[in-house]
Amino acid sequence: MDKITVAVLFGGVSSEHEVSRMTVASLLQNIDREAFQPVPVGITKDGRWFLYSGDTAAIAGGEWEKDPRNLPAVLSPDRSHKGLLVLEGDRWRPLPVDVIFPALHGQNGEDGTLQGFAAMAGIPCVGSGVLGSADCMDKDVAKTILTAHGIPVARWFLAFREDRDDDAIASMVSERLGWPVFVKPANAGSSVGVSRAEDPAALSGALDAAFALDRKVLIEKAIQGAEVECAVMGNYRDVRPSDCLGEIVPKRGLYDYEGKYLDGSTDLYIPARIPGEQSDRIRAAAVKAYKALECTGLARVDFFALPDGGYVLNEVNTLPGFTSISMYPKLMMASGMTYPEIITRLIRLALEKEAR
Repeated sequence: MDKITVAVLFGGVSSEHEVSRMTVASLLQNIDREAFQPVPVGITKDGRWFLYSGDTAAIAGGEWEKDPRNLPAVLSPDRSHKGLLVLEGDRWRPLPVDVIFPALHGQNGEDGTLQGFAAMAGIPCVGSGVLGSADCMDKDVAKTILTAHGIPVARWFLAFREDRDDDAIASMVSERLGWPVFVKPANAGSSVGVSRAEDPAALSGALDAAFALDRKVLIEKAIQGAEVECAVMGNYRDVRPSDCLGEIVPKRGLYDYEGKYLDGSTDLYIPARIPGEQSDRIRAAAVKAYKALECTGLARVDFFALPDGGYVLNEVNTLPGFTSISMYPKLMMASGMTYPEIITRLIRLALEKEAR
C-alpha cells in the first residue's frame, strides 16, 4: 500500500515560532514512517516557505534555515496541483500531498488562516477547520460562545489599543472585576504577552505587553484554583476526552512561555490532584466546549478546578504543543495511546473529516 504523503508545516510568522520548531522536531521523530511520508515545509519568521530535506535535529534551534538544500515552496490554491509548488532551478514543480499537518501555533497557523487556504486547495488538514480555529484563537469570541452554552468562564472586559486610557481601565477593573487581574492579547497563545496585574501601578506595563501583540486585549478576573487540562480528540459525534486530567503547578506563579517550553519551572501531575467527581465534570465540560466551538481533530481544554468542586474554563487550544514535555501527548499517552499512535489517529481524523 502506498504511503500517505503528509506536508508537515512548521515555524511560521507568529510569536510562537520557536515553539513550533520544537513541536515539529518531536512530531517528525515519532511519525510512523511505514504508513506516512512526511514532507517538512519550514516557514521563516518573515514568511518565506521552504521544502526542507535536512536533519530533523537542526530544526529546533533554527539552523534548518541555513541548509543549502532548501528549496522555495508554496502551497498552491489550484486544486489541480493538490499540494505544493517547489522551485527547482527556474521551474515550479508540483508536489502533491494527501494531508497537511500544521505543526504551527498561534497566528497564521492556528487561527483559521491556514485552514482556509487548505480548504481552498482541497487538501485535508489536521485539526479544526476555519471556524473552530478562529473561534478558539480569539479569546473574547470563545468566551462569548462558551457563556452562551452555559460553560463558566472568568469575568472579563475588553480594551482596545486605539481607545487606550489606563486610568479608565483601572477604574473599570475596580468596579467590575476587582484586583488582581490577568491582561491578555485576545489573539495569542502560550501565555505570550500575558501578565498578572495586582494593582493599578502594574496595569500599564501589562497593557504595554499585551497591546504589543494585539489591538484587542482582555482584562480578566484572576481565578484561584488548580490549573488543570484535558486533552480531547475526535470529529463531531465521536469526541472523547482523555481518561484523566493533567495538573500544572507553576513555580513562578504564572504558567508563562518560559515555564511551558524552556526552563522546566513547572511541575506536572498526571492525573490531576483533584477529586474524581470534579475531574469527571471537567472532562464532560471539555467535550461540551469542544463541540460548542466547532472543534475537530484535537484540542487541549484548560480549566481552573475550584476549591468548592466547581470549575472555570480558561481557554481552548486547537493546535496544542507536541513537544516532549507537552501536556496533550502526555495525557493521550496516559489514556493508553503511544506517541506515534496519537499522530496516526490525528492524520486519520483529518482524512475522515474530508471524506464526509
